[in-house]
Amino acid sequence: MAVRTRLEKMAENRARLIAAGRQAFAEKGFAAASMDEFTAAVGLTRGALHHNFGDKKGLFAAVVEQIDTELSGKARACGIAAGGGWEGLMAEGRAYIEMALEPEVQRIVLLDGPAVLGDPLQWPSQNRCLQATIATLQELSAEGRIRSVDIEALARLLNGMALNAALWVAASEDAAATLPKAIAAFEALASGVCVDG
Repeated sequence: MAVRTRLEKMAENRARLIAAGRQAFAEKGFAAASMDEFTAAVGLTRGALHHNFGDKKGLFAAVVEQIDTELSGKARACGIAAGGGWEGLMAEGRAYIEMALEPEVQRIVLLDGPAVLGDPLQWPSQNRCLQATIATLQELSAEGRIRSVDIEALARLLNGMALNAALWVAASEDAAATLPKAIAAFEALASGVCVDG
């Protein structure tokens, strides 16, 4: 029982640090967020941060993973609501791009994320999204609804378009004005793979 209690306490501390880091990174950005401030805010020490994540960058990666996983889940729900298939895939892409308007997503995932963690296409959460896109495209290909092209290549390009559209929206001076242009271009380019009729 003592081992289970210790493991539960470790999981609780990890969750508290992620929540505190998420708030600090959203409010101040990665560079200005102070490890001492957000560990003290949840009654933990810098040692707890190092034990769970190694350093501030490790905590930031965990926060990005959490938010990006949430984004993928929300986008997936939009795809299901749209009926799945091609329409669902486009709904997922639109939803992902639209989430670039959320301040927390802009700051943590789309602006600081690539600067701190490197190429988003290499993040574990993005890889899971890629695998889901591949599965959908394989189904569409089997149904004859898309042109005969390499499925992985197509999935990587579609996901890359959605990601780059979101990055553009997040970095633009007027994100709300950029959003409809980004979505329209994403849909126009993506539609080229559909079989007519």
